[in-house]
Amino acid sequence: MKVDWQAKAEGLLLGKKIVGVRWQTDKERPSWWERSAIVLVLDDGTELVASRDDEGNGPGALHGEDARGKRFSLPSCRGNLK
Repeated sequence: MKVDWQAKAEGLLLGKKIVGVRWQTDKERPSWWERSAIVLVLDDGTELVASRDDEGNGPGALHGEDARGKRFSLPSCRGNLK
């Protein structure tokens, strides 16, 4: 079965608004992960978690570029952040 990843991504993300940003709590973080990943919460309750790979073998970082062209990184972190 072939998956149309573009259509899937658009269905999950287009038109949605980020309403929360946090790092995983120790309780929700997979037990084999030593660090917590950033979680983006969307207005429909969807939560996006940065992962190091497609299999979810560990937390990942988000990398981007702001509107002025400045690059940034939001890393995985140890412990709970507030």
